[in-house]
Amino acid sequence: MSEPRRVALALGSGGARGFAHIGVVQVLEERGFEIAAVAGSSMGALVGGVLAAGRLKEFTDWAVTLKQRDVLRLIDPKWASPGAMAADRLINHLNDFLTGTEIEHLPIPYTAVATDLVARREVWFQRGLLSSAIRASIAIPGLITPVVVGGRLLADGGLLNPVPIEPTAAAAADLTVAVSLQAPRPVQETAGPVRATAAPQRSGDWRERLRQVFGRSGPGGDIVPGERAVDVALPGDLRIADVVTFSLDAMQDMIARYRMAGLPPDIRIAVPVDACRVLDFHRAAEMVSLGRDLATRALAAAGR
Repeated sequence: MSEPRRVALALGSGGARGFAHIGVVQVLEERGFEIAAVAGSSMGALVGGVLAAGRLKEFTDWAVTLKQRDVLRLIDPKWASPGAMAADRLINHLNDFLTGTEIEHLPIPYTAVATDLVARREVWFQRGLLSSAIRASIAIPGLITPVVVGGRLLADGGLLNPVPIEPTAAAAADLTVAVSLQAPRPVQETAGPVRATAAPQRSGDWRERLRQVFGRSGPGGDIVPGERAVDVALPGDLRIADVVTFSLDAMQDMIARYRMAGLPPDIRIAVPVDACRVLDFHRAAEMVSLGRDLATRALAAAGR
């Protein structure tokens, strides 16, 4: 019997970490796997859509050249709008790759998952303009403005389905590979509630935790007399994007674990949440390399 080679691919949400999806696809293709179907939320919808359209190489060649100034131009800040950024320039640039492509004409079956904010339900785009479906799916609440498609107010698909395996369930595939952008928690850090005290603590008790989160010695504020951590300023480099994405990552991690428990993939590849910030699109080359490394290890562990 020949080795299973047809893969249904579920690509998760998580901003710029989603460039790791490209590395995963590269490794699968290099090893002779055929992508039989792809579904994605948010950045997973973007990478999956370009893949399904057969334009992943051109997209990757462009993405790895992005600098921070290029990213700022593409995301098009709109500070007075329902989101901080419009991302219209990014979608216009994607149109250069997609040229009016319709989902039903793609060579690979594709689903972009978005969230209907009013009806509080998933929307699966499997027909219509690919660029419009991607734009709806990438609308990170608070950061990228939502859109209206078909009378629905739509935002990031990761709100309800961070790693959309379900749309690929009917695919004629031998394996399901899911790529989550919320890596499992460390063994010492469970998902259960933490019983904590709101009483003042010595500075050493909280500095190490902030160091793990922000990758430096601690917050930018001064410690009150006696080194009691009551009146400490927030970290000096904490941005609204960080607060929004930390919140979304916490929510999506929980949702993804419950949903994948009900429909587990054959192979799960997990990208650490601290690999990069959600808007660090200028780190594409680094994320592609990380995706390649994680995919290689996951396939080896699965004997593939």
